[in-house]
Amino acid sequence: MKRRHFMMMTTAAIFAAPMVRAEEFEVTLTEAEWRARLSEEQFAVLREEDTEPAGSSPLDGEKRKGVFQCAGCDLPLYASEAKYDSGTGWPSFFEPLPNAVRTKEDPGLFGSRTEVHCRRCGGHLGHVFDDGPEPTGKRYCMNGDAMVFRAA
Repeated sequence: MKRRHFMMMTTAAIFAAPMVRAEEFEVTLTEAEWRARLSEEQFAVLREEDTEPAGSSPLDGEKRKGVFQCAGCDLPLYASEAKYDSGTGWPSFFEPLPNAVRTKEDPGLFGSRTEVHCRRCGGHLGHVFDDGPEPTGKRYCMNGDAMVFRAA
């Protein structure tokens, strides 16, 4: 097979493949609007799927009663009662509030993880793992920059 023929067939296959529609969200802003609303760190985590350094968020040590909300759209995500100290350096929870988050597979070089994002604005929050405490056995390992805390 000649190179030109191979490239033409590859291009045709790409365009013939069904297009995967991105998930739609209630809160949708332009990049400029997100940048105006969020700090640089929040933008990097929520909109570019970055990860803050372990141990850098004051929310990891937050112990008051209240709710952890999305820093992008203020949707309540986690109740303080679901928070626990995972020892990882990131705020961790064993379950989100009802209808607060969505998940999707996050393939990487060292295997696949499950990404957690805000169901209202799509902001990247962190990842969920199957090594958490009872009653769920889940560890929602969240970026503090992705959330704000509202004390009760």
